[in-house]
Amino acid sequence: MNMYVGNLAYTVTEEDLTEIFSEYGEIASINIIKDRYSGQSKGFGFVEMPDNSEADKAIKALNGSQLKGRDIKVNQAKPKSKRERGSRRPPRY
Repeated sequence: MNMYVGNLAYTVTEEDLTEIFSEYGEIASINIIKDRYSGQSKGFGFVEMPDNSEADKAIKALNGSQLKGRDIKVNQAKPKSKRERGSRRPPRY
């Protein structure tokens, strides 16, 4: 299951997320979303766990918990919407 992890402090690293999520099971991947120009964290990321029951336990235990002084949000990620390549939104005129 792919999980959304939000309200992260900008100093949270993938190692920090590995440490807290590994208590609930095997982790397939972790990805903190970063600004493409500055490289700074955008304050959210995704954690993928192959076992759905372990992921559910992680969501229940970690949603609303504190990490580096912030109450993090953890829930099942919504599927990525399909967009045409290169287009972000329709023109404003």
